[in-house]
Amino acid sequence: MKIVRLFSIAFALLISLSVFGQKEVPNLSLKTLDGKTVNLQDYKSNGKITVVSFWATWCSPCKKELDAIADIYPDWQEEYDVELLAITIDTRRALAKVPGIVETKGWDYTVLVANEQDAQNLLSFQTIPQTFLIDKNGKIVWDHNGYVPGDEDELEEVIAKLAGK
Repeated sequence: MKIVRLFSIAFALLISLSVFGQKEVPNLSLKTLDGKTVNLQDYKSNGKITVVSFWATWCSPCKKELDAIADIYPDWQEEYDVELLAITIDTRRALAKVPGIVETKGWDYTVLVANEQDAQNLLSFQTIPQTFLIDKNGKIVWDHNGYVPGDEDELEEVIAKLAGK
């Protein structure tokens, strides 16, 4: 009986942490590659599970992560109705490289531009790649820093749970 009770307490704690650990999507101003201003909050009410990946042209692990996701992203869109926002924090000088990289790699994501300091301050992260997951209710429910091959599988597991699959 003690094991059952201990399991019940642990499960309740896990549920409360997952509910109360949710963060609001911040008011973060972004630019599209053609210069239009949008806000990260615009994507919290799209009714989709949204993956937000912060990256830069100089970040090799970032590009590896986005390449790995590119291979399975069409399946995620079909199976889970997911949207991915690839948000670069490149400097103005490096931004000129972004469209070429996106086209060469064939990334079929919404690519946006953020001010590095604003993004890091509002979302409390230090390094990239930094990935956040926004649920259908517009709450940040998961985040992950760095990339090693296979991280996209962990991300898919979380997406599947959010999608009820």
